[in-house]
Amino acid sequence: MSGKAQFEMLLSPFNIGKMRLKNRIIKTAAEMNTHDPHDARMNQRTIDYVEAVARGGAGMVILWDAYLDYPLGARMPDGLRIDADEYIAGFSQLADAVHKHDCSLSVQMMHAGPWCPASFSGRPPIAASVMRVEVYEKHWGDETVEAAVADIEEIQEKFVRAAERYKKAGVDHLEIHCATQHLGNTFMSRHWNKRKDRYGPQSLENRSRFMVEIIEEIKRRLGKDFPIGVHYNAAEYGIDDGITPAEGQEFGRIFEAAGADNLHPKADGLGPIYKLMNWPDTVCYPEPPDPLPEGLDGSRSGAGFWVPLAASVKKAVSIPVIATGGIHAELAEKILRQGKADFIGMTRRLLADPALPNKIAAGRLKDIAPCTRCLSCLDRIHSHPIPGRSCCRVNASLTREREYEIKPAVRKKKVMVVGGGPAGMEAARVAALRGHEVALYEKEPQLGGSVPVAATIKGLEIEDLPALVRYLNTQITKLGVKIHLGQEVNKAIVEQVKPDVLILATGGLYSVPEIPGIDSGNVVRAADLNRRLKACLRFTGPRLLTWAAKFWMPIGKNVVIIGGAIQALQLAAFLVKRGRKVTVVDTAEKMGDGLVEFYKMRLFWWLEQKGVPLLSGVKYEEITDKGLTITTREGVKTLLAADAVIPALPMAPDTEFFKNLKGTAPEIYQIGDCGNSALIIDAIGDGSRIGRAI
Repeated sequence: MSGKAQFEMLLSPFNIGKMRLKNRIIKTAAEMNTHDPHDARMNQRTIDYVEAVARGGAGMVILWDAYLDYPLGARMPDGLRIDADEYIAGFSQLADAVHKHDCSLSVQMMHAGPWCPASFSGRPPIAASVMRVEVYEKHWGDETVEAAVADIEEIQEKFVRAAERYKKAGVDHLEIHCATQHLGNTFMSRHWNKRKDRYGPQSLENRSRFMVEIIEEIKRRLGKDFPIGVHYNAAEYGIDDGITPAEGQEFGRIFEAAGADNLHPKADGLGPIYKLMNWPDTVCYPEPPDPLPEGLDGSRSGAGFWVPLAASVKKAVSIPVIATGGIHAELAEKILRQGKADFIGMTRRLLADPALPNKIAAGRLKDIAPCTRCLSCLDRIHSHPIPGRSCCRVNASLTREREYEIKPAVRKKKVMVVGGGPAGMEAARVAALRGHEVALYEKEPQLGGSVPVAATIKGLEIEDLPALVRYLNTQITKLGVKIHLGQEVNKAIVEQVKPDVLILATGGLYSVPEIPGIDSGNVVRAADLNRRLKACLRFTGPRLLTWAAKFWMPIGKNVVIIGGAIQALQLAAFLVKRGRKVTVVDTAEKMGDGLVEFYKMRLFWWLEQKGVPLLSGVKYEEITDKGLTITTREGVKTLLAADAVIPALPMAPDTEFFKNLKGTAPEIYQIGDCGNSALIIDAIGDGSRIGRAI
């Protein structure tokens, strides 16, 4: 079936007001940290990133906000700005770049309100009412002040002036952001709004008045035909006085009456379960709450999590509604056909592959680089990108589009890649794209390296790691890479092949802690566990093996895991789900290395609820048939009774293999775990970098 037949609704044109989009795919706003920290004007790096998405076929791109009130409305001291006419020219350049690809440009408009730290604004952050730090438990650390009516009117005027500048720049659409806990939401939510005046919580009209007056004035000055959308919390969870789904419907009606041309509803929350609601995957990790409240769909572990809210709002209004939240193409088509939304908002799937819409249209579904929902993008982008580090597990060129452009090799070389994990496959893919003659050798009978084993432990509910292996396998096969499976490489084979370039991606060595009794019969070494799992995976896939492990597994009921990084903690979750009593111990003072911060917070809370002790800063004393004896950080010697003790530590580099092959090729590179302990994002980043360099 062709892409256009399979995704007829998703690829069909549709209007927002009088603006016609070529398809229903909208790239939703997400801060990418591509701005110049020393210059608040639009820059080429941002244009390159946004243009890549436009070129890839999206119907509209929504850029994250530029500050319309600086510094009081900003979230951090640097970023794009639109609070003066000098910034118009840069947005004109951006609009021109987007329009070249028959794509519309929107910009999100937001005032940070309580998210603005006093440390750089010079005054306390502003909100509808005073918000005490102990109540709102979020990122900021300053108590807010209540906005005076004069403050409200001044900020509303800044919204309108910014809108006028965007229109002059050629921006096609604006999305007013009053979701999360930004300033607009502090008026809309009864949890925050304690005012006594006409902007107070006494009615929905009062609570929405701040935003309604902005919409009405923008429409008056820019013209009724200039399209305006509203991004808002259609429900809030984890608090008793949050916005209800019924109120979310009513807010939709109010915004439509004020002149809004489309709505973009989402959910937000507080408390240990819902405070990371911005990223629905985290709410469902390691397992979704049961039961889920009205308005949420946890049947796909976060994918389409907010769709019931979008469907509810759509029933209440006649203007288009955008559905968002981890939605893939097949689910998007289903949502549209069922009439639950009019447009599909995507962010992370378009970070992983900006060309997703064009590939869907061409029927090239197997060529779409999959988003594995690892949240590495959020973790690394929000912590300010480090030069040389990837921001996406799958797409190493994200935010480095110009630097990482695939260019034909000046001289065609014979490239030998040893190791068929993510690092090796990505290196082979990029090298082959550039025109090199590439051969890949893997000692196992299948590609993927340790990924199938990792997928078995992690589970497939959130991260679809097998999809990553399938994608890379498809690409290198199409590119003519010669794949040799079941062939272990040694020096003699390399000398026989005589490559110009040798890339070693063989993985690392399993770390074994030096503890008396480490060879005891109750110790399950990672290498042995890995070998057993790989043997099983030759006959079945991670999904079936993960399911089967729920019923039988050759590991005792009481387990002590040695290690506190991602390997140990994800293994702990796997075992707890299968009825094991688990204790995790580590010599390090802090646990969680390698885990994305958003998942780490949720996993620590979940393990605590399950009664899993996490003992850090310990000293290992001895392993016996009774378990592991440790000395706690308080100096207490304790026996942790266990049927099984499992070391689960980061891999160690395989330096001997590299030394043994020195001189066998003019160019030799080590990538992935082979050279340094690496996560998948780093392994693929290595492979992509070397593939471009040779």
